[in-house]
Amino acid sequence: MKSENNKKMPVLFIGHGSPMNAIETNPFTESLRKLGESFAEMPKAIMVVSAHWLTRGTFVSTAEKPEVIYDFYGFPKELYQVKYPAVGAPFIAKEIMKLAPHIKEDNQWGLDHGAWSILKHIFPNAGIPVFQLSIDFYQSMQYHFDLASELRQLREQGVLFIGSGNVVHNLALVFSKEDNSPFEWASEFDEIVKNSIMNKDFDSLINYKKFGRTADLAIPTVDHYVPLLYTLGMAEADEEITFTYEEVFTSLSMRCVRIG
Repeated sequence: MKSENNKKMPVLFIGHGSPMNAIETNPFTESLRKLGESFAEMPKAIMVVSAHWLTRGTFVSTAEKPEVIYDFYGFPKELYQVKYPAVGAPFIAKEIMKLAPHIKEDNQWGLDHGAWSILKHIFPNAGIPVFQLSIDFYQSMQYHFDLASELRQLREQGVLFIGSGNVVHNLALVFSKEDNSPFEWASEFDEIVKNSIMNKDFDSLINYKKFGRTADLAIPTVDHYVPLLYTLGMAEADEEITFTYEEVFTSLSMRCVRIG
């Protein structure tokens, strides 16, 4: 599978936030546009672990033409008209099943909004094949980190990995304030995560519950947090880490990370 012609790709974590970001121009979406422009060489394919594909068991999408999934309701009609006509990467997806034989094939899943709403800004021409890896909701945090480490070699073949979720994601409280200022606990946990990533203390983030009530408020369910662990699991020990976007909106962190 290895090819000397492929450039090693970085790994990304994108705090994707509201689906409305797909059709809005704001500082966050501008940061995504600049991120895409920073690639000197385009990826051969993109693999996304999104907070919005939760399964029992781990699956990889082998669809040749993944359809856009509008996995939300109550939004403006314009959002349901967004297209992202990227092709899939079934050959690479099936190679992943050889690297980790417990991963199963799914040829029905398309691109959920955790994928297309951000890719629309990073690579707007949809010219790069895209596929998704699901989150086994019944596994431990260590499982997700370790699985990413097993798949790390994909970067050497020109595959760009993107984890798409949010460091802090408490939707029950996101509109509970009169203004958009962050809750103290939300800023605190976002800063804990930032410092842990900078210090490459990934064990603390795998065992995030040790941070107590702050973590419980920031991560009431793990779906949006797990994609971060996949990004960190893909990292090499000596790689540069940068934060391409930083913002906490009430109870939602939009922090984005680039490694490599």
